[in-house]
Amino acid sequence: TQSTWEEIVSIVNAEVLTETTALHLEALRNFVDVFGQDRKAGEQWLVTLEQAETYLPGPNEKLRRKVPLTVVSDRQFCIVVDPWRDGRQMLGQKEVRRGRCSFFQFPGERLENGIQQVFILGAEEALLLTAQEACDDVDSDGKPVKRSPGDKWMIYGPREYVPTVAVQILERRQSIPLDENEGIYVRDTKTGQVRAVIGGTYMLAPDEELWEKKLPDAVLEKLATQGDLRDRGSGQKAARDATRVVTYSVPHNCVVQVYDYKSKRPRIVFGPDMVKLGPDEQFTVVRLSGDKPKRANVITTLCVSLGPDFMTDIVVVETSNHARLSLQLAYNWQFECAVGDPVAGAKVFNVADFVGDACNAMASRIRGAVASEPFDSFHKNSSSIIKTAVFGIDKETQKVRSSLRFKNNNLIVTSVDIQSVEPVDTKTRDALMKSVQLAIEITTKSQEASARHTADRREQIARGELERQIIDDKARAEKERLTLLNMQAECAAIESTGTSKAEAQAVAAAAQIEGESQVNIARLKAQAQAVTAEADLSSTLEKQEAELSFKESLNSLEVSKTKEMSEIEVRKFKASVQAIGRDTIAAMAQAGPEMQAKLLKGLGLQGYLLTDGNSPINLMNTANALTGQQA
Repeated sequence: TQSTWEEIVSIVNAEVLTETTALHLEALRNFVDVFGQDRKAGEQWLVTLEQAETYLPGPNEKLRRKVPLTVVSDRQFCIVVDPWRDGRQMLGQKEVRRGRCSFFQFPGERLENGIQQVFILGAEEALLLTAQEACDDVDSDGKPVKRSPGDKWMIYGPREYVPTVAVQILERRQSIPLDENEGIYVRDTKTGQVRAVIGGTYMLAPDEELWEKKLPDAVLEKLATQGDLRDRGSGQKAARDATRVVTYSVPHNCVVQVYDYKSKRPRIVFGPDMVKLGPDEQFTVVRLSGDKPKRANVITTLCVSLGPDFMTDIVVVETSNHARLSLQLAYNWQFECAVGDPVAGAKVFNVADFVGDACNAMASRIRGAVASEPFDSFHKNSSSIIKTAVFGIDKETQKVRSSLRFKNNNLIVTSVDIQSVEPVDTKTRDALMKSVQLAIEITTKSQEASARHTADRREQIARGELERQIIDDKARAEKERLTLLNMQAECAAIESTGTSKAEAQAVAAAAQIEGESQVNIARLKAQAQAVTAEADLSSTLEKQEAELSFKESLNSLEVSKTKEMSEIEVRKFKASVQAIGRDTIAAMAQAGPEMQAKLLKGLGLQGYLLTDGNSPINLMNTANALTGQQA
């Protein structure tokens, strides 16, 4: 009962403990718990099913929370921070627990990174480890090794691995498969040296790491255009892996220069080939002039074509009578460079923009040559004037040279083609148009007259050939008509002869067919009779054979029956004899004569004869026999 001075603060229900649940309690003040343990204020502890099935917290303690059971399977492990050992909490320490196991986390304990899976390493996998404190370890050969803080080493698969508290896993590594044209950049973390590993399967060493190679934006753009940075499956642009060796496919009849900034030497590669950049190498980016008229830095490329090729430029010139003209020129060019010659290949890159340099040089020559010529002279002899200006005149032969050579880079211009000539000012354009129209009109009229004369001549020739053809056709028709009449006469004769012959042959054939049919009918009848006779004979034979076999079977059955009946009688007689016995049979055989003798003695007869009266008896013999017996 509740006292007057008491107050119900709260109603507390007992907590049920299970195998998977424990209670985390905290002491509010110093007291002795129900298990007889001294508890200090602020102390925390666990109550499990091993101590009690139910627990009712007292007024001096507080239920902090229910602690679930931590289960670690055989493929898992966990690291417990600040574990309890022998009733004391080891602050600042760690403990590795590998499954299969289960436990409750004591107050103050926590799991570092939760429950983790056991590291399962394949044949091509490894773990990079580092020691956080001095510890004893075992190397790959099973020998004991002392690890110092900061040491790095690797363990290789296939195997399972669970780290100790003194070991930290830095990363999980995998062997990198490389084709013969693939590679990676590897940096030694101790020396800082970077090298390229190409081909084979490579696993990084503990003191090695992948190194990312930086490339200029222009180089990245050209590599992406070539397709090295595109996803092979989708064709879309993929992110570049900077640790992979940079490769570039040099097209046919092209050359690429790669400069090594460490050795300060260029490397020349001729196509078709593949360039693999070293760690200290970079492509020589070539920026050429382009467009019409030429503008600098329009074309950016990594390779230079050796030609032959062409380039087009627009040059504005002015004649001696101040007529300004716009010339569109096409130059055929090529490099004088043998494939595989590194000296000649390096000379190609002596001039950074060989297109702009060559076009400017040739345009300067053309402007100088045209400036000394009037418009009419240039309009008539433009091709020879420009070729002479570009190629120059040979001093020995006094003829125009066949090519122009640039000694700095061995560029050779082999021909110049004038694609169009257009006046720049309006007056010159109008005068040129009138001149051109007049020339076109004159040329047109001349061509019309020539065409008319040619048409008349061809018409006369055609008429003569037509009349001649008509005469030839008529003569050929008469000849064919005569041939037709002869053939008709022959056909009539053949037709009459063929009719008579066909009738005679038909009659003979009919008679032959009729005779053959009669013969066939007789042959078929004979065959039918033979078949019928054979069928009757075979039927009779089969019937007789069937009756004979039936009689033989019946006789054999009778014989077997008689034999079995005689055997039965014999067995019956033997059984009767055996049942009666020899003595009984002998007694029965002797009983008849003895009885008869006794009867005769009783009747007083010496003998007797019993007959049925039907059979004659020779009494004389009988009397003699009786008499003889008496005597």
